Amino acid sequence: MTTPNYRRPLVYYWEFLMTVLVTGAAGFIGMHVSAVLLARGERVIGVDNLNPYYDVALKQARLARLQSDAHFSFHQVDIADSTAFRQIWTDNPDINQAVHLAAQAGVRYSLSHPEAYTETNVAGHLSVLEACRHHDGFRHLVYASSSSVYGANTQMPFSVDDRVDQPISMYAATKRAAELMSETYAHLYRLPQTGLRFFTVYGPWGRPDMSAFLFARAIFDGQPIHVFNHGDMKRDFTYIDDIVAGVVNALDRPPPVTPPVTPPVTPSAPPSPHRLYNLGNHRSEKLMDFIGAIEQAIGREAEKIMEPMQPGDVPETFADIAASQRDLDFQPRTTIAEGIPRFIAWFRDYHGL
Repeated sequence: MTTPNYRRPLVYYWEFLMTVLVTGAAGFIGMHVSAVLLARGERVIGVDNLNPYYDVALKQARLARLQSDAHFSFHQVDIADSTAFRQIWTDNPDINQAVHLAAQAGVRYSLSHPEAYTETNVAGHLSVLEACRHHDGFRHLVYASSSSVYGANTQMPFSVDDRVDQPISMYAATKRAAELMSETYAHLYRLPQTGLRFFTVYGPWGRPDMSAFLFARAIFDGQPIHVFNHGDMKRDFTYIDDIVAGVVNALDRPPPVTPPVTPPVTPSAPPSPHRLYNLGNHRSEKLMDFIGAIEQAIGREAEKIMEPMQPGDVPETFADIAASQRDLDFQPRTTIAEGIPRFIAWFRDYHGL
């Protein structure tokens, strides 16, 4: 895990220590974001329900890296349990920002377990919105969306101005629902929010259900890997450090809050304090090149089983990051040639290989 020296814009230096609540703090992105916030002097309140969707021991190992910092506290709470979640806010009146990363992840799992997605990604998101809007002195909510909201869009690269009303998985549908709920709360209550559409994040401490982890595990074990759409796929693979930089930069740049707009709303009315951005590498890499980088880093060629396209999957993702570069100073720099060896080095160390 790396903790680059991200600094707040100068406008923040005179202010008191920030207290940031991070949901999904035991998750892949949540741990890395929490570590960077702690490294720059923030107080972080981590929330996670440690659900068994994947190995809880990995989540606990991530937490252990955070709990050595005195400015980190942890609550094992399900965000969909609004009563328990709101109690955390009551007990910590100094919370002034939140990074909401807790979610039920996985496109394919959503085909067989749709209820898990509506509970966490919809009801849980509502619970977060309600906690934020009722908390005195709250400044900004940054939350995770997904490139999956673009569905089967064939216009490349994906732009935040594209239509996103045809999701092809329950995961995507719940992520889009969260975006719409956030827009509603921003309009009604002037709650400042920034939604970030992540594109295929990989790196050290990653999720075991993601492609890099699955491929590495199989290759080390001498097992075949399953390659969907017969390898004819492309992804905007984005390294974790670049994603974290985007999240932290977004947190420091809340949308401006204007007075509420009374009906009728006209085209010239000031926008709600809610912004959406893509966070991707702005490189659409061939899946076979990604696999090749993993094989090279491990030093072993994988046996490949070519499979058809899976339901809910898409052949290509590619992020238009012009708005993120302009507004968030988002500058992804890590290629798969650099990022994959770092991931494999962590994988060897974590598993004692």
